[in-house]
Amino acid sequence: MKLYNTATRKIEEFKPLKPPEVAFYTCGPTVYDFSHLGHLRTYTNSDVLKRTLQYLGYKVKHVMNITDVGHLTSDSDEGQDKMEKGAEKRQMTVWDLAKTYTDFFFYSTEQLNIKKPDIIAPATEHIPDFIKLIEVLLEKGFGYETGQAVYFDVKKFTDYGKLSGQKLEEKEIGVREEVHVDKEKRNPADFALWFKRVGRFKDHVMYWPSPWGDGFPGWHIECSAMCMKYLGETIDIHGGGIDHIPVHHENEIAQSEAATGKQFARYWFHNDFLLVEGQKMSKSLDNFLTIDHIKKRDIDPLALRLLYFQTHYRQIMNFTWDALYAAKSAYERLKAVIVELKEKEKKINMQEEYSEEGRSRKQKFIDAISDDLQMPRALAVLWETVKSNLPAREKLHLLLDFDEVLGLGLKTIEKEIYDIPEEVIKLAQEREEARLIGDFARADRVRDEIHKRGFAIKDTDHGFEIARRK
Repeated sequence: MKLYNTATRKIEEFKPLKPPEVAFYTCGPTVYDFSHLGHLRTYTNSDVLKRTLQYLGYKVKHVMNITDVGHLTSDSDEGQDKMEKGAEKRQMTVWDLAKTYTDFFFYSTEQLNIKKPDIIAPATEHIPDFIKLIEVLLEKGFGYETGQAVYFDVKKFTDYGKLSGQKLEEKEIGVREEVHVDKEKRNPADFALWFKRVGRFKDHVMYWPSPWGDGFPGWHIECSAMCMKYLGETIDIHGGGIDHIPVHHENEIAQSEAATGKQFARYWFHNDFLLVEGQKMSKSLDNFLTIDHIKKRDIDPLALRLLYFQTHYRQIMNFTWDALYAAKSAYERLKAVIVELKEKEKKINMQEEYSEEGRSRKQKFIDAISDDLQMPRALAVLWETVKSNLPAREKLHLLLDFDEVLGLGLKTIEKEIYDIPEEVIKLAQEREEARLIGDFARADRVRDEIHKRGFAIKDTDHGFEIARRK
């Protein structure tokens, strides 16, 4: 297994500390708003990494946090707590807000067949762990207290900036003047470990007692403490979005390694951004999309999962509705193939041996996923297998085997749930080709043939849709 490591900027051979065990931590959602398609792309790719490791024989222990306090409206120490801002906007308590959006997050990931982590760690349930880690940092001279907060002194950590490659001097120049400046702060890049319930946070609703007075934790300390509590002082893989690299993950490394004197994470796994129709997603542009926007268009969310795989996780992905409708058609065809194969083969033994061709196709799939998760290549192997002349039994065996990584729910597809035969889909594609070249007489004949088989076809702005005739 080879994996790109953000820390070294190279694709490396993956070697866990204690094979076959893998300690895997992913930064979870800040639950102040709906999880959108950009978030879901990140969690889908983390899911594929976990599935790939399991497919290759590793035993993955996966921990993910839920940030329900401490994440300010900036990744640094500026602004308002996102949870309190969200609660004010929606006229809810912060506790109800956290539950609402945590539930929506897991509803969304379930729609995409994303496996749940082994341990889900809400920040508000781990306050003593944060306090304990902050005390260690203070004892070792890496932290200091002001009237407003407890800070990490970045100049005491000589390797600060090693993940992003940005030198401290450059970072300090880049730190803009904060909206709320703590005059006692030693360095512009120092970050808060604990906010006191004073000044701008004197009315903060979420607060706990601490040796430094009532207050709440900084965002960065949360991940370090929870990660090390459940996975140990050095973990194998830490995942998250590419936007976390310059601040959040840099700060995680600094405070974790300052506390333990050991390497925090051996491999850093980062997912690039998702655009919508070439633009950054935002509510002001009316392109803030959630899983419910997909479902309202009668699109199976697993078609979105299939679409995600068409772009490598380290590349920017441009989401378009046309691309999603194409993925929907592809997924419909794949499901039809699975139904047809299951009809031919009522029983499937996943322990059966493959033919030479089957072994070759499986190896090509393994080579693709083992090469820094080259999912576009893995999909190519999938479709080659669909089109192959392998016996039905072996073809079905292979496709279900591939789905252990792909997670497209192929094992659960049954005829009573999905009953559009592949030949009907092929006829629909033939009709579409005839329409595109202007051969409308042929298109009408093919449509009549589709009707004879008990199905109706409807043209939309995004292609055709097939349904059983009522």
